[in-house]
Amino acid sequence: MADLLESVADGVALLTLNRPDRLNALSAEMVDGLIAALRRCSTDDAVGAIVLTGAGRGFCAGGDVKAMTERRDISLERRAADLRNKHQVISLLRSVPQIVIGMINGPAFGAGLGIALACDLRIAGITARFGTAFAGVGFSGDFGGSYHLTKLAGPAKAREMYLLGEPVDATEAVALGLVTRVVPDEALVEETMGLARRLAAGPRIAYGYMKRNLLAAETASLQEVLELEAFHQARTGMTEDHAEAARAFVEKRRPVFRGR
Repeated sequence: MADLLESVADGVALLTLNRPDRLNALSAEMVDGLIAALRRCSTDDAVGAIVLTGAGRGFCAGGDVKAMTERRDISLERRAADLRNKHQVISLLRSVPQIVIGMINGPAFGAGLGIALACDLRIAGITARFGTAFAGVGFSGDFGGSYHLTKLAGPAKAREMYLLGEPVDATEAVALGLVTRVVPDEALVEETMGLARRLAAGPRIAYGYMKRNLLAAETASLQEVLELEAFHQARTGMTEDHAEAARAFVEKRRPVFRGR
């Protein structure tokens, strides 16, 4: 069985990390599969939203610590190059035009936390847990976790989670802004896929430009964001979806978007 499962239905691409016996700890095949799948989805007109989840009882436990013991002789340069390649997952999650929803069905630790936090939205089951886990194995952190945790929860909480390594449960995660909403475990798939289908049926071009505006707002100046908003608003105003929405407003009906 492949380490990454991929399917598309109703405009939603479902990507499933598939090493349930290892709580979906990352493998080279899984990371390469994610990179390839996200690149494919980014240019696939059949995909309007992406859901990323884990098989079994976990989202992703992070790196495969057991496998790490087998590569002690790798040079510093090779290690850094390997991580830079893996970090394409984070860059792609943030840059693909589709909205990416993390369906957090269990523990999201280490690199798994970084992957979860790079998604645009996160829906968590009530038993999900979130932690950095790096201090416990003598690592400093990767997969953008320090960046996203600082942005979402603030620098004080990020320091606490990295330095002390204490996980937070789903209830605290939603209070910290790490997840969008928490639902009962048995309702997680229905709630997440329903939201994904809603997004896939929405104004896809506008969503893509919204995502670019919001990403720029994290680091750009107000003037730079205003310039982006001006261009993107003008662009989306030329879409068929905008024209349809305007007609629907006048006709007092729901618009039917086609992603054009």
